[in-house]
Amino acid sequence: MFVRLCPWSLCIPVLVVASGLTGLPSAFAQDATIIDHNCTTLERVPAYWIEQAKNTLRLSYGHTSHGSQPISGMNVFKNPSGSLYWWDHDGTNGGLSLWDYYPSGDLGNPDYYTWEVRTRAMLDDPGCDRNCVVWSWCGQADTTQQNMQIYLDLMTGLINDYPDVTFVYMTGHLNGTGVEGNLNARNNQIRDHVIATGGVLFDFADIESYDPDGNGYLHLYANDNCDYWLDGQQHNWAIEWCDAHPGECSTCSCAHSQSLNCDRKGRAYWWMLARIAGWPSGFAAGDLNCDGAINGFDIDAFVAVLGDVEPYAAYYAQFPDCDHLLADINGDLTVDAFDIDAFVALLAGP
Repeated sequence: MFVRLCPWSLCIPVLVVASGLTGLPSAFAQDATIIDHNCTTLERVPAYWIEQAKNTLRLSYGHTSHGSQPISGMNVFKNPSGSLYWWDHDGTNGGLSLWDYYPSGDLGNPDYYTWEVRTRAMLDDPGCDRNCVVWSWCGQADTTQQNMQIYLDLMTGLINDYPDVTFVYMTGHLNGTGVEGNLNARNNQIRDHVIATGGVLFDFADIESYDPDGNGYLHLYANDNCDYWLDGQQHNWAIEWCDAHPGECSTCSCAHSQSLNCDRKGRAYWWMLARIAGWPSGFAAGDLNCDGAINGFDIDAFVAVLGDVEPYAAYYAQFPDCDHLLADINGDLTVDAFDIDAFVALLAGP
């Protein structure tokens, strides 16, 4: 069964590994879950599950320059210390513990094998407390089918040898070769493998292929800097989008790319962590009936949550695969009357 993490046109990519999680839904061991351009509206992730991610996950992230993009995006909104999206090396003040640039290298540097050796060495160290391991590509995904199969086989071996670890696959960044290019074929090789075998994919390339309005640019030979070609002229979708939406774009140092690209990847990274931590539905805050849309059909479900108490038996009798915390619209980790105005605002739309 193929499960998309983000059911609307709202959300980004990298390689991850998670272990030692209690209460993790069994579907994560069986069904493919995709984090893509529909997963960047972080405000739709219930704050409760961001807190759960911080409380349960301990990351290490091996990468070089391109792989720094999600980290740069996360840094845009991480401060102040102790706030909802706070993270640092040791997870101080209630934050997420993330060992950045560790282990060293990336999925293709110095070769296609070393990252796996370093992963095993880290996980086998008796003192290792990491339960989420992340690796990224830095250009080497544009390779042969045989080399990509090495990556997939090594991932399969790790999954088999570390059954308590969830390995998240990653696609490689765009390079301007378009839909028909070898890179897209190799990224599709990764996608097809994940869909066929199950797992979690952080689809780095897909994020770079779309602007926040859902317009795609891969067919226009988009690259990692968000450049694309139209009528023989070079354009940049990130710059154009920010120019058309003054005041809506953050500013950060984004390796090889534009700040908007890093920002979206950082937001999708948190979305992914919330799902790994147990966010059960993957649906947006406010989508109380979990049909993939926020509209008048959610009103009765919202009222059902407000009128219920733990464990919300009446609500779950009607919506067994949904999540009552989707009613925590204002993000204070409590479902109460203070969420009503925020819910009405969601229904009214932008």
